[in-house]
Amino acid sequence: MGTMNIYTALIDDAGLFPPTSLHMDEALSRNRRDLESGNPVLTHRFLCPASRLDRLRSMEFRPQRIGLIADTDELPAFDDLPVDIVEVRPPGDTPVDAVAARFSLPPGVRLFVEVPPRKVTFEPPAGVGLKVRCGGASPEDFPPVDHLAAFIRSCVEHGIPFKATAGLHHAVRHFDPSLGVDRHGFLNLLLAVCEAVEGRDPAPVLRTTDVGQLVRLAGSVTEDTARRARELLVSYGSCSTGTPVEDLRALGLLEVNA
Repeated sequence: MGTMNIYTALIDDAGLFPPTSLHMDEALSRNRRDLESGNPVLTHRFLCPASRLDRLRSMEFRPQRIGLIADTDELPAFDDLPVDIVEVRPPGDTPVDAVAARFSLPPGVRLFVEVPPRKVTFEPPAGVGLKVRCGGASPEDFPPVDHLAAFIRSCVEHGIPFKATAGLHHAVRHFDPSLGVDRHGFLNLLLAVCEAVEGRDPAPVLRTTDVGQLVRLAGSVTEDTARRARELLVSYGSCSTGTPVEDLRALGLLEVNA
């Protein structure tokens, strides 16, 4: 297949969040520019904390799509906004079904509940997805490869859609000397899901830093595998909407004008 399809609508706009932490007007201006550019890798879904919806409403520009991050005890009304996803990070090891029971969302709005990647014995209610954190501000926020691989395997085996967040700044896994950790690559993650879909262990692909190997794997993904993988890996949030696209272009996985 043309590998373009596997990257379509992969990246959500997390410009409001660290480490970029743009002001609302800056983040919306970037979202508008991205929308005008029409790059197919971007979802143009603007991730916004529930606590900042009023600020968003006060702005002249409205995003085409909004992912609402539940950072308040109760979700504010959002019927006037194009919200299509709600993401929640529950405290501790709260069961996914208990979290889901708190939310009554309108048709067309999907709920994603964040779980620790080590927690692979989950059975979310029908229609509820999961969310996995792949990094953060401290070394302990980066899940070991084995934990992330187990999470991917479980989602594939049970047909559970999931989103990813944090730490996926570049396409290929690499060492970050400022934190002393290996950062997961978003291309590693995507191809690891493809590996699991085809019945193989996703851990070796998550762990590799071999750029050539990843490019070859990306070029060999079949249409059926790509479709199934992207039904499962819905998208991931990135504080930069430019760097991931630049990485894919540099690897020869996107045409320069895409």
